[in-house]
Amino acid sequence: MLKKEKKKSLLIRPITIFLDLLIINGVVYLVSDKEYLNFTFLTYIIIFWLFISYYTRFYNVYRYTHITKLLTLLLSHFFVFALAYLSFFSIFKEGKTVHNQLLVFTLIVSIVTFFKFFTFFLLKKYRSEGKNYRNIVLLGEINAAKKIEKLFNERNDLGYRFFGFFSDKLYKSKTYLGDVNKAFDYILQNNVDEVYCESSKFNEKQLIRIRKFVATNKLELRLIPENKAIYSKDFILEYFGTIPILKPKPLPFEKIETHIFKRVFDIIFSLFVIALVLSWLLPILLILIKIDSKGPLFFKQKRDGLNGKQFFCYKLRSMKVNSDADKISASKNDSRVTKVGAFLRKTSLDELPQFFNVLIGDMSTVGPRPHINIQTKKYINEIENYFIRNSVKPGITGLAQISGYRGEVIKKSDIENRVRLDIFYIENWSFFLDIKIIFQTVLNIFKKEEKAY
Repeated sequence: MLKKEKKKSLLIRPITIFLDLLIINGVVYLVSDKEYLNFTFLTYIIIFWLFISYYTRFYNVYRYTHITKLLTLLLSHFFVFALAYLSFFSIFKEGKTVHNQLLVFTLIVSIVTFFKFFTFFLLKKYRSEGKNYRNIVLLGEINAAKKIEKLFNERNDLGYRFFGFFSDKLYKSKTYLGDVNKAFDYILQNNVDEVYCESSKFNEKQLIRIRKFVATNKLELRLIPENKAIYSKDFILEYFGTIPILKPKPLPFEKIETHIFKRVFDIIFSLFVIALVLSWLLPILLILIKIDSKGPLFFKQKRDGLNGKQFFCYKLRSMKVNSDADKISASKNDSRVTKVGAFLRKTSLDELPQFFNVLIGDMSTVGPRPHINIQTKKYINEIENYFIRNSVKPGITGLAQISGYRGEVIKKSDIENRVRLDIFYIENWSFFLDIKIIFQTVLNIFKKEEKAY
Protein backbone atom coordinates (compact mmCIF):
# COMPACT_ATOMS: atom_id res chain seq x y z
CA MET A 1 0.00 0.00 0.00
CA LEU A 2 1.27 3.47 -0.81
CA LYS A 3 1.84 5.87 2.08
CA LYS A 4 -1.09 7.97 0.83
CA GLU A 5 -3.36 4.90 1.03
CA LYS A 6 -2.17 4.23 4.59
CA LYS A 7 -3.08 7.77 5.61
CA LYS A 8 -6.54 7.34 4.09
CA SER A 9 -7.09 4.19 6.17
CA LEU A 10 -6.12 6.04 9.37
CA LEU A 11 -8.70 8.73 8.60
CA ILE A 12 -11.67 6.35 8.22
CA ARG A 13 -12.43 6.02 11.95
CA PRO A 14 -12.11 9.73 12.95
CA ILE A 15 -14.22 10.75 9.93
CA THR A 16 -16.89 8.19 10.90
CA ILE A 17 -16.98 9.50 14.48
CA PHE A 18 -17.21 13.09 13.26
CA LEU A 19 -20.09 12.27 10.89
CA ASP A 20 -22.00 10.42 13.63
CA LEU A 21 -21.68 13.44 15.91
CA LEU A 22 -22.82 15.65 13.01
CA ILE A 23 -25.90 13.42 12.58
CA ILE A 24 -26.76 13.71 16.31
CA ASN A 25 -26.36 17.51 16.25
CA GLY A 26 -28.35 17.79 13.03
CA VAL A 27 -31.26 15.64 14.26
CA VAL A 28 -31.57 17.51 17.57
CA TYR A 29 -31.34 20.90 15.85
CA LEU A 30 -33.74 20.16 12.97
CA VAL A 31 -36.41 18.12 14.79
CA SER A 32 -36.66 20.13 18.02
CA ASP A 33 -38.60 23.35 18.13
CA LYS A 34 -36.11 26.17 18.51
CA GLU A 35 -37.76 27.31 21.76
CA TYR A 36 -37.07 23.87 23.28
CA LEU A 37 -33.50 23.53 21.96
CA ASN A 38 -31.21 22.97 24.94
CA PHE A 39 -27.45 22.82 24.65
CA THR A 40 -27.11 21.10 28.04
CA PHE A 41 -28.99 18.16 26.55
CA LEU A 42 -26.87 18.19 23.38
CA THR A 43 -23.61 18.28 25.36
CA TYR A 44 -24.86 15.45 27.60
CA ILE A 45 -25.76 13.28 24.57
CA ILE A 46 -22.44 13.86 22.80
CA ILE A 47 -20.35 13.09 25.92
CA PHE A 48 -22.29 9.91 26.66
CA TRP A 49 -22.20 8.86 23.01
CA LEU A 50 -18.39 9.03 22.98
CA PHE A 51 -18.11 7.42 26.42
CA ILE A 52 -20.41 4.51 25.49
CA SER A 53 -18.70 4.13 22.09
CA TYR A 54 -15.38 3.61 23.84
CA TYR A 55 -16.66 0.87 26.14
CA THR A 56 -18.84 -0.92 23.56
CA ARG A 57 -16.01 -0.63 20.96
CA PHE A 58 -18.60 0.76 18.58
CA TYR A 59 -16.01 2.08 16.14
CA ASN A 60 -13.80 -1.03 16.22
CA VAL A 61 -14.93 -2.14 12.77
CA TYR A 62 -12.17 -3.54 10.59
CA ARG A 63 -11.95 -4.74 7.00
CA TYR A 64 -12.35 -8.35 8.18
CA THR A 65 -15.29 -7.66 10.56
CA HIS A 66 -18.26 -9.95 9.81
CA ILE A 67 -21.74 -8.47 9.40
CA THR A 68 -23.01 -10.40 12.46
CA LYS A 69 -20.32 -8.68 14.54
CA LEU A 70 -21.51 -5.34 13.16
CA LEU A 71 -25.10 -6.12 14.21
CA THR A 72 -23.90 -7.08 17.70
CA LEU A 73 -22.02 -3.77 18.01
CA LEU A 74 -25.10 -1.79 16.95
CA LEU A 75 -27.43 -3.61 19.36
CA SER A 76 -25.12 -3.37 22.39
CA HIS A 77 -24.28 0.28 21.71
CA PHE A 78 -27.86 1.45 21.22
CA PHE A 79 -29.12 -0.51 24.22
CA VAL A 80 -26.70 1.30 26.56
CA PHE A 81 -27.24 4.60 24.73
CA ALA A 82 -31.02 4.25 25.20
CA LEU A 83 -30.53 3.92 28.97
CA ALA A 84 -28.30 7.00 29.08
CA TYR A 85 -30.69 8.93 26.81
CA LEU A 86 -33.81 8.13 28.84
CA SER A 87 -32.08 8.74 32.17
CA PHE A 88 -31.68 12.38 31.16
CA PHE A 89 -35.46 12.75 31.03
CA SER A 90 -35.85 11.25 34.50
CA ILE A 91 -34.25 14.49 35.73
CA PHE A 92 -35.63 16.98 33.21
CA LYS A 93 -39.10 17.01 31.69
CA GLU A 94 -39.62 16.77 27.95
CA GLY A 95 -40.22 20.24 26.59
CA LYS A 96 -37.79 21.83 29.03
CA THR A 97 -34.89 20.14 27.32
CA VAL A 98 -35.90 18.87 23.88
CA HIS A 99 -39.20 18.51 22.07
CA ASN A 100 -40.27 15.08 20.70
CA GLN A 101 -37.66 13.03 22.58
CA LEU A 102 -38.88 9.69 21.11
CA LEU A 103 -38.68 11.01 17.55
CA VAL A 104 -35.18 12.39 18.18
CA PHE A 105 -33.97 9.04 19.56
CA THR A 106 -35.57 7.04 16.71
CA LEU A 107 -34.01 9.26 14.05
CA ILE A 108 -30.54 9.11 15.65
CA VAL A 109 -30.67 5.30 15.82
CA SER A 110 -32.09 4.94 12.29
CA ILE A 111 -29.75 7.35 10.52
CA VAL A 112 -26.59 6.17 12.33
CA THR A 113 -27.53 2.51 11.64
CA PHE A 114 -28.11 3.27 7.95
CA PHE A 115 -24.83 5.18 7.75
CA LYS A 116 -22.98 2.35 9.52
CA PHE A 117 -24.17 -0.26 7.02
CA PHE A 118 -23.74 2.10 4.07
CA THR A 119 -20.06 2.80 4.88
CA PHE A 120 -19.48 -0.90 5.71
CA PHE A 121 -20.62 -2.06 2.25
CA LEU A 122 -19.24 0.98 0.43
CA LEU A 123 -15.74 0.24 1.76
CA LYS A 124 -16.08 -3.42 0.76
CA LYS A 125 -17.05 -2.36 -2.76
CA TYR A 126 -14.19 0.14 -2.86
CA ARG A 127 -11.67 -2.49 -1.75
CA SER A 128 -12.98 -5.11 -4.17
CA GLU A 129 -11.96 -2.71 -6.96
CA GLY A 130 -8.35 -2.86 -5.77
CA LYS A 131 -8.32 0.32 -3.70
CA ASN A 132 -7.48 0.91 -0.03
CA TYR A 133 -5.59 -2.39 0.00
CA ARG A 134 -2.90 -3.77 2.30
CA ASN A 135 0.17 -5.73 1.23
CA ILE A 136 0.98 -8.84 3.23
CA VAL A 137 3.64 -11.56 3.38
CA LEU A 138 3.83 -14.77 5.38
CA LEU A 139 6.72 -16.12 7.41
CA GLY A 140 5.94 -19.81 7.47
CA GLU A 141 5.33 -22.86 5.29
CA ILE A 142 3.47 -23.58 2.09
CA ASN A 143 0.24 -25.02 3.57
CA ALA A 144 -0.50 -21.81 5.48
CA ALA A 145 0.50 -19.77 2.41
CA LYS A 146 -2.02 -21.66 0.24
CA LYS A 147 -4.83 -21.07 2.75
CA ILE A 148 -4.09 -17.35 2.99
CA GLU A 149 -3.74 -16.95 -0.77
CA LYS A 150 -7.03 -18.77 -1.37
CA LEU A 151 -8.87 -16.73 1.26
CA PHE A 152 -7.75 -13.34 -0.05
CA ASN A 153 -8.35 -14.31 -3.70
CA GLU A 154 -11.90 -15.39 -2.87
CA ARG A 155 -12.56 -12.41 -0.60
CA ASN A 156 -11.10 -9.49 -2.53
CA ASP A 157 -13.51 -7.18 -0.67
CA LEU A 158 -11.23 -7.54 2.38
CA GLY A 159 -8.63 -5.47 0.56
CA TYR A 160 -5.48 -7.61 0.96
CA ARG A 161 -2.73 -8.39 -1.56
CA PHE A 162 -0.74 -11.52 -0.77
CA PHE A 163 2.82 -11.16 -2.10
CA GLY A 164 4.09 -14.56 -1.02
CA PHE A 165 5.85 -16.39 1.80
CA PHE A 166 9.33 -16.82 3.28
CA SER A 167 10.58 -20.10 4.69
CA ASP A 168 13.93 -21.71 5.47
CA LYS A 169 12.60 -24.78 3.66
CA LEU A 170 13.00 -24.65 -0.12
CA TYR A 171 9.78 -24.78 -2.17
CA LYS A 172 9.05 -24.79 -5.89
CA SER A 173 6.17 -22.36 -5.78
CA LYS A 174 5.35 -19.05 -7.45
CA THR A 175 4.61 -17.53 -4.06
CA TYR A 176 7.87 -18.69 -2.42
CA LEU A 177 10.05 -15.58 -1.97
CA GLY A 178 13.12 -17.03 -0.25
CA ASP A 179 14.48 -17.82 3.19
CA VAL A 180 13.42 -15.89 6.29
CA ASN A 181 16.59 -13.75 6.42
CA LYS A 182 15.64 -12.21 3.06
CA ALA A 183 12.21 -11.25 4.36
CA PHE A 184 13.27 -8.18 6.34
CA ASP A 185 14.80 -6.29 3.40
CA TYR A 186 11.97 -7.40 1.09
CA ILE A 187 9.31 -6.11 3.49
CA LEU A 188 10.90 -2.65 3.67
CA GLN A 189 11.54 -2.41 -0.08
CA ASN A 190 8.02 -3.48 -1.16
CA ASN A 191 5.78 -1.40 1.13
CA VAL A 192 4.49 -4.42 3.05
CA ASP A 193 1.87 -3.43 5.67
CA GLU A 194 1.17 -6.68 7.54
CA VAL A 195 3.36 -9.66 8.39
CA TYR A 196 1.73 -13.03 9.03
CA CYS A 197 3.77 -15.53 10.98
CA GLU A 198 3.28 -19.23 11.73
CA SER A 199 4.34 -19.12 15.35
CA SER A 200 4.91 -22.87 15.65
CA LYS A 201 7.62 -22.75 12.95
CA PHE A 202 9.89 -20.39 14.87
CA ASN A 203 11.70 -20.54 18.20
CA GLU A 204 11.34 -17.89 20.90
CA LYS A 205 14.46 -15.97 19.83
CA GLN A 206 13.25 -15.75 16.22
CA LEU A 207 9.77 -14.60 17.30
CA ILE A 208 11.31 -11.85 19.46
CA ARG A 209 13.36 -10.69 16.46
CA ILE A 210 10.24 -10.63 14.25
CA ARG A 211 8.22 -8.69 16.84
CA LYS A 212 11.01 -6.13 17.30
CA PHE A 213 11.29 -5.68 13.54
CA VAL A 214 7.57 -5.03 12.99
CA ALA A 215 7.41 -2.73 16.04
CA THR A 216 10.41 -0.67 14.90
CA ASN A 217 9.00 -0.27 11.39
CA LYS A 218 5.40 0.29 12.56
CA LEU A 219 3.98 -2.74 10.76
CA GLU A 220 1.07 -4.97 11.75
CA LEU A 221 1.88 -8.48 13.01
CA ARG A 222 -0.54 -11.42 12.80
CA LEU A 223 0.38 -14.78 14.32
CA ILE A 224 -1.13 -17.98 12.94
CA PRO A 225 -1.21 -20.38 15.91
CA GLU A 226 -0.86 -24.13 15.75
CA ASN A 227 -4.03 -26.22 16.08
CA LYS A 228 -3.81 -26.05 19.91
CA ALA A 229 -3.87 -22.24 19.71
CA ILE A 230 -1.57 -20.19 21.94
CA TYR A 231 -3.96 -18.14 24.02
CA SER A 232 -2.28 -15.24 25.76
CA LYS A 233 -3.40 -12.08 27.51
CA ASP A 234 -1.11 -10.19 25.10
CA PHE A 235 -3.03 -11.32 22.00
CA ILE A 236 -6.55 -11.16 20.56
CA LEU A 237 -7.89 -14.20 18.70
CA GLU A 238 -9.67 -13.36 15.43
CA TYR A 239 -10.79 -15.32 12.40
CA PHE A 240 -10.15 -14.50 8.76
CA GLY A 241 -12.64 -16.89 7.18
CA THR A 242 -11.73 -20.18 8.87
CA ILE A 243 -8.11 -19.20 9.57
CA PRO A 244 -7.42 -18.34 13.25
CA ILE A 245 -5.20 -15.30 13.66
CA LEU A 246 -3.55 -13.95 16.83
CA LYS A 247 -3.19 -10.17 16.82
CA PRO A 248 -1.06 -8.41 19.46
CA LYS A 249 -3.21 -6.20 21.67
CA PRO A 250 -2.65 -2.50 20.94
CA LEU A 251 -0.40 -0.66 23.35
CA PRO A 252 -1.94 2.30 25.25
CA PHE A 253 -0.34 4.96 23.04
CA GLU A 254 -1.49 3.17 19.88
CA LYS A 255 -5.03 4.22 20.81
CA ILE A 256 -6.15 7.72 19.83
CA GLU A 257 -8.27 8.00 23.00
CA THR A 258 -5.10 7.74 25.15
CA HIS A 259 -3.61 10.80 23.43
CA ILE A 260 -6.89 12.74 23.74
CA PHE A 261 -7.32 11.88 27.43
CA LYS A 262 -3.68 12.67 28.24
CA ARG A 263 -3.83 15.99 26.36
CA VAL A 264 -7.00 17.09 28.16
CA PHE A 265 -5.42 16.22 31.51
CA ASP A 266 -2.20 18.08 30.58
CA ILE A 267 -4.11 21.26 29.69
CA ILE A 268 -6.18 21.20 32.90
CA PHE A 269 -3.22 20.32 35.16
CA SER A 270 -0.80 22.83 33.60
CA LEU A 271 -3.39 25.63 33.83
CA PHE A 272 -3.94 24.69 37.48
CA VAL A 273 -0.19 24.86 38.26
CA ILE A 274 0.33 28.09 36.28
CA ALA A 275 -2.62 29.84 37.95
CA LEU A 276 -2.15 28.63 41.52
CA VAL A 277 1.62 28.14 41.83
CA LEU A 278 3.59 29.89 39.09
CA SER A 279 1.53 33.11 39.30
CA TRP A 280 3.11 34.00 42.67
CA LEU A 281 6.20 31.74 42.93
CA LEU A 282 7.75 32.55 39.55
CA PRO A 283 8.20 36.31 40.20
CA ILE A 284 9.95 35.53 43.54
CA LEU A 285 12.32 33.03 41.90
CA LEU A 286 13.07 35.41 39.04
CA ILE A 287 14.08 38.16 41.51
CA LEU A 288 16.40 35.72 43.35
CA ILE A 289 18.03 34.61 40.10
CA LYS A 290 18.60 38.22 39.02
CA ILE A 291 20.17 39.16 42.36
CA ASP A 292 22.39 36.04 42.44
CA SER A 293 24.05 36.25 39.01
CA LYS A 294 24.14 38.09 35.70
CA GLY A 295 22.37 36.67 32.70
CA PRO A 296 18.89 35.88 31.37
CA LEU A 297 16.17 34.70 33.77
CA PHE A 298 15.17 31.78 31.57
CA PHE A 299 17.28 29.14 29.89
CA LYS A 300 16.02 27.58 26.67
CA GLN A 301 17.48 24.61 24.88
CA LYS A 302 16.51 22.55 21.84
CA ARG A 303 15.37 19.03 22.72
CA ASP A 304 13.80 16.07 20.87
CA GLY A 305 10.02 15.90 21.15
CA LEU A 306 7.36 13.59 19.76
CA ASN A 307 8.73 11.60 16.79
CA GLY A 308 12.03 13.48 17.06
CA LYS A 309 10.53 16.92 16.33
CA GLN A 310 12.69 19.65 17.86
CA PHE A 311 11.27 22.15 20.36
CA PHE A 312 12.61 24.71 22.83
CA CYS A 313 12.53 23.34 26.39
CA TYR A 314 12.35 26.14 28.98
CA LYS A 315 13.92 26.18 32.46
CA LEU A 316 14.83 28.77 35.08
CA ARG A 317 18.53 29.58 34.61
CA SER A 318 20.52 27.73 37.27
CA MET A 319 24.04 28.17 35.84
CA LYS A 320 26.37 30.99 35.00
CA VAL A 321 26.24 31.82 31.31
CA ASN A 322 28.65 29.39 29.60
CA SER A 323 29.36 27.97 26.13
CA ASP A 324 29.14 24.32 27.25
CA ALA A 325 25.47 24.37 28.29
CA ASP A 326 24.39 22.56 25.09
CA LYS A 327 27.24 20.06 25.26
CA ILE A 328 27.76 18.99 28.86
CA SER A 329 25.08 18.18 31.45
CA ALA A 330 25.47 19.29 35.05
CA SER A 331 27.66 17.08 37.23
CA LYS A 332 28.28 16.86 40.98
CA ASN A 333 29.94 20.01 42.38
CA ASP A 334 29.67 21.65 38.95
CA SER A 335 31.33 25.08 39.14
CA ARG A 336 28.87 26.49 36.58
CA VAL A 337 25.90 26.12 38.98
CA THR A 338 25.03 29.28 40.93
CA LYS A 339 24.02 29.36 44.62
CA VAL A 340 20.36 29.95 43.82
CA GLY A 341 20.71 27.51 40.93
CA ALA A 342 21.84 24.74 43.29
CA PHE A 343 18.65 25.24 45.34
CA LEU A 344 16.48 25.30 42.21
CA ARG A 345 18.03 22.09 40.88
CA LYS A 346 17.86 20.33 44.27
CA THR A 347 14.11 21.06 44.52
CA SER A 348 13.45 20.70 40.75
CA LEU A 349 11.94 24.21 40.78
CA ASP A 350 14.06 25.07 37.73
CA GLU A 351 11.72 22.82 35.71
CA LEU A 352 8.57 24.86 36.48
CA PRO A 353 8.54 26.87 33.19
CA GLN A 354 8.07 23.57 31.36
CA PHE A 355 4.41 23.72 32.34
CA PHE A 356 4.19 26.34 29.56
CA ASN A 357 5.73 23.71 27.24
CA VAL A 358 2.99 21.35 28.38
CA LEU A 359 0.25 23.92 27.81
CA ILE A 360 1.32 24.63 24.22
CA GLY A 361 1.65 20.91 23.49
CA ASP A 362 5.41 20.33 23.14
CA MET A 363 5.58 18.28 26.34
CA SER A 364 3.39 16.26 28.67
CA THR A 365 3.26 16.39 32.47
CA VAL A 366 4.49 12.78 32.61
CA GLY A 367 6.70 11.07 30.03
CA PRO A 368 10.32 10.24 29.20
CA ARG A 369 12.62 13.16 30.05
CA PRO A 370 14.07 14.84 26.92
CA HIS A 371 17.87 14.76 26.66
CA ILE A 372 20.13 17.41 25.16
CA ASN A 373 20.69 16.83 21.43
CA ILE A 374 24.31 15.74 21.72
CA GLN A 375 23.28 12.97 24.16
CA THR A 376 20.39 11.86 21.96
CA LYS A 377 22.70 11.41 18.95
CA LYS A 378 25.06 9.37 21.11
CA TYR A 379 22.47 7.13 22.78
CA ILE A 380 20.56 6.31 19.57
CA ASN A 381 23.66 4.45 18.35
CA GLU A 382 24.63 2.93 21.70
CA ILE A 383 21.37 1.98 23.45
CA GLU A 384 18.95 -0.59 22.05
CA ASN A 385 15.38 0.68 21.49
CA TYR A 386 16.38 4.20 22.58
CA PHE A 387 14.29 5.88 19.86
CA ILE A 388 11.08 4.25 21.17
CA ARG A 389 11.13 7.00 23.83
CA ASN A 390 10.30 9.49 21.07
CA SER A 391 7.03 7.73 20.25
CA VAL A 392 5.36 9.79 23.02
CA LYS A 393 5.70 13.40 24.18
CA PRO A 394 8.57 14.03 26.62
CA GLY A 395 7.55 14.79 30.19
CA ILE A 396 8.44 17.13 33.04
CA THR A 397 8.75 14.01 35.20
CA GLY A 398 8.72 10.31 34.47
CA LEU A 399 8.93 6.79 35.83
CA ALA A 400 12.72 6.71 35.44
CA GLN A 401 13.11 9.96 37.41
CA ILE A 402 11.08 8.81 40.44
CA SER A 403 12.97 5.49 40.36
CA GLY A 404 16.33 7.18 40.96
CA TYR A 405 17.55 7.47 37.36
CA ARG A 406 17.79 11.23 36.93
CA GLY A 407 20.58 13.72 36.40
CA GLU A 408 24.08 12.83 35.30
CA VAL A 409 24.76 9.58 33.42
CA ILE A 410 27.88 8.16 35.06
CA LYS A 411 27.88 4.64 33.65
CA LYS A 412 26.14 2.94 30.72
CA SER A 413 23.74 1.07 33.01
CA ASP A 414 22.29 4.44 34.13
CA ILE A 415 20.99 5.27 30.67
CA GLU A 416 20.05 1.63 29.97
CA ASN A 417 17.86 1.51 33.08
CA ARG A 418 16.37 4.90 32.24
CA VAL A 419 15.41 3.70 28.75
CA ARG A 420 14.08 0.40 30.16
CA LEU A 421 11.76 2.27 32.56
CA ASP A 422 10.69 4.75 29.88
CA ILE A 423 9.70 1.87 27.57
CA PHE A 424 7.89 0.14 30.45
CA TYR A 425 5.93 3.38 30.99
CA ILE A 426 5.01 3.59 27.28
CA GLU A 427 3.87 -0.04 27.16
CA ASN A 428 1.97 0.03 30.47
CA TRP A 429 0.56 3.56 30.63
CA SER A 430 -2.55 4.24 32.67
CA PHE A 431 -4.05 7.39 34.15
CA PHE A 432 -3.39 6.06 37.66
CA LEU A 433 0.28 5.45 36.79
CA ASP A 434 0.54 9.14 35.79
CA ILE A 435 -1.07 10.21 39.08
CA LYS A 436 1.30 7.96 41.03
CA ILE A 437 4.34 9.45 39.25
CA ILE A 438 3.15 13.04 39.86
CA PHE A 439 2.49 12.29 43.54
CA GLN A 440 5.91 10.64 43.98
CA THR A 441 7.60 13.58 42.21
CA VAL A 442 6.05 16.03 44.68
CA LEU A 443 7.25 13.87 47.60
CA ASN A 444 10.77 13.71 46.13
CA ILE A 445 10.99 17.53 46.17
CA PHE A 446 11.04 17.35 49.99
CA LYS A 447 13.59 14.54 50.05
CA LYS A 448 17.33 14.85 49.55
CA GLU A 449 17.85 13.02 46.28
CA GLU A 450 21.41 11.94 45.65
CA LYS A 451 21.43 12.88 41.94
CA ALA A 452 19.55 16.19 42.26
CA TYR A 453 22.40 18.50 41.28
